[in-house]
Amino acid sequence: PPPRVWTGTVVRLLRSQGAEAAVVPGAMERLAVVPAGLDSGTGPDDLFARLGQDAAHWALLRPAAHDRPYTGPELLVQRESNALFRVRYAYARARALVRNAERLGIPSGIPSQYTDPDAESLGRDGTAQATTQPTAQATATSALFTALGDHPAVLEAAARLRAPDRLARHLEHTAEAFLRFQEICRPLPLGDEKPSAAHRSRTALAEAAGAVLAGGLSLLGIDAPEHL
Repeated sequence: PPPRVWTGTVVRLLRSQGAEAAVVPGAMERLAVVPAGLDSGTGPDDLFARLGQDAAHWALLRPAAHDRPYTGPELLVQRESNALFRVRYAYARARALVRNAERLGIPSGIPSQYTDPDAESLGRDGTAQATTQPTAQATATSALFTALGDHPAVLEAAARLRAPDRLARHLEHTAEAFLRFQEICRPLPLGDEKPSAAHRSRTALAEAAGAVLAGGLSLLGIDAPEHL
C-alpha cells in the first residue's frame, strides 16, 4: 500500500498540472519508491487497519522522502497538536463561515477588489504596505493572501519534483493562516450589525481558503469533512 499511495498521489498531482499520467505496466517513467521504514512492528496492511485511509495517507505523504513516517495514535486525536486535524478543522470552519454568510444574505464569490476597512494598510493585492504600521487584521489577511497565492506554485513544484510532502506542508501553513485570519478579522457581522463589503470580502477569502484546503486534501487522497 505505501508505494501505491505515493505513486497514486504523484499521478494526481501531475494531472492537476495538465499532464497525462497513470499507473500502468511498462510506463514511460518509472517512479522508484524507497520506503524510509515504518515504526517498529507496523506493517503496511496494519497501518491502514489501525489508522484508516485518511490518517494513513497523511502519515505516508507528509514526511519528506528521506524522513521516517510517524504512525502513532496521535494521528487520530482531534486536537491542535495533530496537523491533519488542524487542516481538516480549518476546512470545516471555512465551510461553516460560508454557510452562515449565505444565511445572512452575504453573497458568495470573489470580489474584483478586496475591501476591508479594518485592514486598511493592505494593498489591492492583499499584501501589507510598508508605508504604514500594519494592523493585526492587515497582517493576518496578508498572511492568508500569501498562502493562497502560493498554492499554484506549490502544486507545480510538488508535481515536478514528485514531492507530495510539499503540498501537505503547504496545507498546514494555509490552515494556520486561515484560522488566525478568522479569529482576528471576524468574517461575519455580530448582533444587529449590517453585512458590509468587508464581510463579503472576508467571506470570499474563507471560501477561497476552503477550496484550496479541500483540493489539496483530495490530491493527497484524504477526505475533507464539512463538519468535525
